[in-house]
Amino acid sequence: MTFAPPAPRRPEPVDARRVDTVYRPGGPLDPAATLRPLQRGSGDPAFRVVDGVIWLGLRTRDGAATVAVRAQRDSVAVSAWGPGAERAIADAPDMLGRGDDWSELDVSAHEFLREARHRQCGLRLCRMNAVVAMLVPAIMEQKVTSRQAWGAWRYLLRRYGTPAPGPAPEGLIVPPDAATWSRIPSWEWHRAGIEPGRSATVMRATRVADALERTLTLGRGGPAVLDRLTSIPGIGPWTAAETAQRAHGDPDSPSVGDFHIPATVGWALAGAPVDDAGMLELLEPWRGHRERIVRLIAGSGFRKPRFGPRMTIQDHRWH
Repeated sequence: MTFAPPAPRRPEPVDARRVDTVYRPGGPLDPAATLRPLQRGSGDPAFRVVDGVIWLGLRTRDGAATVAVRAQRDSVAVSAWGPGAERAIADAPDMLGRGDDWSELDVSAHEFLREARHRQCGLRLCRMNAVVAMLVPAIMEQKVTSRQAWGAWRYLLRRYGTPAPGPAPEGLIVPPDAATWSRIPSWEWHRAGIEPGRSATVMRATRVADALERTLTLGRGGPAVLDRLTSIPGIGPWTAAETAQRAHGDPDSPSVGDFHIPATVGWALAGAPVDDAGMLELLEPWRGHRERIVRLIAGSGFRKPRFGPRMTIQDHRWH
């Protein structure tokens, strides 16, 4: 069987102008910790760290953008290039946690969380203001290992993304827009290791991309956003939560249905593994901040004991 080559990547309009801003959060801010959920594995073509500068290939509503984030003493400098540069700069404060208010989160009664919060006082939840861009990789991560999903992400970005504009590090790529995702042929999804169920979910999502982006007007997530996301067949509570955490900055959407998170939360908070119901019970005292608690645990360096069965890796490419 022969496979047709991918459609040539159409060049974005050339725009070499650099647009800058300096974000002063008025308190501690750790850009690396805040932006870490955007990275899909160590080889993510859309995320790079070079000499302490975080480089992102972003797909904005106005087009592709290269974004460079540099921490300074009491501020964060952000530069952007490309057709989407001005949009990326306008959204940069949200990306770095503007509006993510931790002031009402009280973890003083729990020693582990109290110490984790003390060590991570600069952690914020990012709000990317881009729903489809956050949803597609979450769909790829459904019911497979991270290693599989990140391999598919790399393959498809290198085939269908666009080179990041401006002075980006070599190999930095801007992910496809909704229209391009929708045109990827079935055999390419197959080669990437994405079975028809997940690729069909991406197709359904891209057909209602504009409606999905309008959920950003509903605020920082919540039931209304999750209901709209899960109204698309193939998108369940886990995928919706993973999307709302990044696109909307939802502080209260723990990833129910995750293979690892409930056990990690259980070991960290109670010294024993739990299932989804047990995780939600443990997190209930911090309702309204449950995703913040999960992020504190993840960022603390805590790891659950390594024993028990491992998740079986499924290869959907050849069957």
